Amino acid sequence: MTDTGSTGDARRDAYIARDERAAREQAEVDAMLLGTAPLPAPDPATRVPSVDELAERREVRVLPHGRRRGWAAIGGTAATAALLASLGTAAVTGALDAPALDTPTTAAPTQVVPASSTSATPDWQAVTAAVHESVVAIDVTTASGQGQGSGVVIDDEGHVLTNSHVVDGARELTVSLADGRLYKAELVGQDETTDLAVVRLLDPPADLAPATLGSSADLAVGQAVLAIGNPLGLDSTATTGIISALDRPVVTQSRTQSVVTNAIQIDAAVNPGNSGGPLFDARGQVIGINSSIATLSGGGGQSGSIGLGFAIPVDQAADVAEQLVEDGSVEHAFLGVGLTDATAEVDGVTRAGARIEQVEQGSPAAEGGLQRGDVVTAIDDRAVDGSAALTGYVRQYSSGDTATLDVARDGERIEVDVTLATRPAP
Repeated sequence: MTDTGSTGDARRDAYIARDERAAREQAEVDAMLLGTAPLPAPDPATRVPSVDELAERREVRVLPHGRRRGWAAIGGTAATAALLASLGTAAVTGALDAPALDTPTTAAPTQVVPASSTSATPDWQAVTAAVHESVVAIDVTTASGQGQGSGVVIDDEGHVLTNSHVVDGARELTVSLADGRLYKAELVGQDETTDLAVVRLLDPPADLAPATLGSSADLAVGQAVLAIGNPLGLDSTATTGIISALDRPVVTQSRTQSVVTNAIQIDAAVNPGNSGGPLFDARGQVIGINSSIATLSGGGGQSGSIGLGFAIPVDQAADVAEQLVEDGSVEHAFLGVGLTDATAEVDGVTRAGARIEQVEQGSPAAEGGLQRGDVVTAIDDRAVDGSAALTGYVRQYSSGDTATLDVARDGERIEVDVTLATRPAP
């Protein structure tokens, strides 16, 4: 005869033991992740729409990822979880403490992406095999902790392009190549305005495999893409998807300023640690630098990819990288206006745009004839739906470039040509 009471007690005891074991294991992981130093209070961040609006409506938030302790997080469970996941992987794997290899590794034969790999019929196995050696993992030590990110080799001199927020405040940088070799690195320069940075391997090997930089000028929604990086410390992780949108205004917060990017939106999975890694097309060319993700707010436990990732267009990234390598700093074009979001009606049609609230004296805007109250609805035939969009577009231009603005003024549409310039030093 079966003793159902004893069986039930045994099953209950087994469940209790399992839960207690899980709790102990979680406590050990939490201790490893958090260490002895508490996380600093997050700094407030600027978002579009505002953080308060997002919190109230439980919408998505945009946040940098692949950061370390001390990152200016936007607050909330989602941001904290993403931060801790990246830190925890570094602690568990001990990647930052691994010794450098002294024995050089023989370079693998160069692989070529077959001509048959197109956006319509991508051969991701061939593309990954051809490009993965150009992708690196970056381990960072700062005064407040450790963190991880990704990067892409851009020349045979050891320069690696990554995000500024990955290396911000770095006291020590270690770059891990795809074959596991570790190299110390130094910061060449960083640009918080675009969230881009360049580091250089100290004593780089002769067999580096620089990536081929493509162009972001002719990208299309629906185009196939491949992201490779170091999510949660899992180096050389490849994920695929499509371009979901172009010129998506994304506003994040660096240590000192708001970062506005008209980004490539993708649905390929990117997670904490992917920051700074390359986004490839089906031909194996870099078309963007993965930099941020959107995550659900409200404490629902969703902190990883929800299919909303954002990459800095490669044309902008390449220009910034070139200046950082040459000069260690970057000059940015500016318009010289204060902006707010607005709508304007022209010829019976209402359009969203960026209203000019202030025009700086002697600025390109003043020289071009822009006025307070003008609503900018397009720049060089690209629609402007708000202040973030216009700011993001202007940051893609170089000093001396000329742009044509579509402006709604007193119910009429006019075109205003402006020649952008570099902001004078204070």
